[in-house]
This record gives sequence, C-alpha cells and structure tokens, in this order.
Amino acid sequence: MSPAEGDPQRILIVDDEPAVREALQRSLAFDGYGTEVAVDGIDALGKAAAYDPDLIVLDIQMPRMDGLTAARRLRGSGSKVPILMLTARDTVGDRVTGLDAGADDYLVKPFELDELFARIRALLRRSSYAAATADDRPDDDVLAFADLRMDLTTREVMRGNRRVELTRTEFTLLEMFLAHPRQVLTREQILKAVWGFDFEPSSNSLDVYVMYLRRKTESGGEPRLVHTVRGVGYALRADAGSGTGAGTGGGTGGGAGTGTGGGA
Repeated sequence: MSPAEGDPQRILIVDDEPAVREALQRSLAFDGYGTEVAVDGIDALGKAAAYDPDLIVLDIQMPRMDGLTAARRLRGSGSKVPILMLTARDTVGDRVTGLDAGADDYLVKPFELDELFARIRALLRRSSYAAATADDRPDDDVLAFADLRMDLTTREVMRGNRRVELTRTEFTLLEMFLAHPRQVLTREQILKAVWGFDFEPSSNSLDVYVMYLRRKTESGGEPRLVHTVRGVGYALRADAGSGTGAGTGGGTGGGAGTGTGGGA
C-alpha cells in the first residue's frame, strides 16, 4: 500500500550500528521522509510487516539474521518493496549476491549522503511508476516475445518451459524491452525509465544489468533476444538484424559491465 497523497514516503532503516541508524534517520527525516528503524534482519521482517515501508535501506552484516537472508525472506513472502543494500563488501561477487538475494540497488560503505539520497529517489520513482502503470494494464497482463513470456501480475518470467528468476531491477528492465519489441531503445530512454534521472547516460549500470538478463535468459542455451545496437542502446529482437552488433557487441556490452559493475 502506498502512502496517501501528501503523506511522507516511509523508509525502514535496518542496521546494527546505532550511530549509522541515527545518522540516517536524522538525514532522511530532515529531507521529509517518514522513518522507522530495525536492528537486525529478524527485527526488519517484523517492522516491514507492521510499518509497510515504501523502501528499505538494509545493511548486510548484522547479528541474528543478516541482510541477505532478510531480503530473501521478504521476496519469498511476496514483498515487492524496493530494497537498497548498504555494505562494506565491495567485490563484484558480493554485489551480484546482494542483487540476486532480492536487492534493487547496492551501495558500498563509506558513501556520500548525496549518492544515497539519489539512489533512494530513483528507487521510489521506479516503484511509483510501476504502481501507476499497473492500474492501466488489462486483466490478462502478459507480455510475450518469441519464447519469452512475462506475467505482470504474478511476476513470473518463462523462457520456453524454463522459469527465469529475476531481481526487481532485472524484471523492470526486461518489462521495458518486452513492452517495446523490435524497437531500438536508447541508453538515455532506458536509464531514465528504469533508474531515474539521477543516472548519467554514461553509467555502466545498464550494461551490467543487460549482462545479468542475458545470462539468465540464455542459461538454457536459448538464442539471444536482447541485442546491442552499437552507439545507441539495445533492442529486443528474435535475430541479430542489421546493425545490432549482437555477435560481438553483445559480449562486449556484458564484458564492459563486469569490471565496474558495482556502480549498479
């Protein structure tokens, strides 16, 4: 449930360090957000159910239950609340683990408050956009292209007979491609729709997430559907087509993301 118009958006802050909780709570409250705090993953699950937040800022390393487990439990319960993970773990593998656990974004400590707030705004915008567009969708809410099928109500994605598990961000990105089949989408169009206006067109977040989508939708040996359009962006096509650069451009796009994917 979203807050009524005019009410502050609610953010649940989950961190076992009192100084971090208090600093974030003060800063977010000063910026006009409603806040609640939790001290670990178990506390977070209870507060998430009772407080019904619009977004969760979730630390990973905590006693009793860590943030990764809490995120998996939330997603397992059907919760779609945006999750921004905060952690000192900064390897690409750590980021992938966090995103696969259900996080929508991942910010490494120490961080600047300006960047944290920008990421929060982007996640809240994306969530508001998804809720608004859901009201306009037909009852048989299914997007399909070739053998790829997305149910927007159950959030189930199938490639042929194989189920594809996606994070919230991956789902939103794939939904945009499926809603515009065969169309060339520029980097600017995709970044603004999926991440918000706080991201520059040069951000490699898009390349990283396209790489994730390709891995998951092609893990069964299926042909590529998301193709690189050199110097422009990406397109959902059943074959490489003219000028897409799918043969080498697809691999290059993914490879470019792996080196600095943490910025996603």
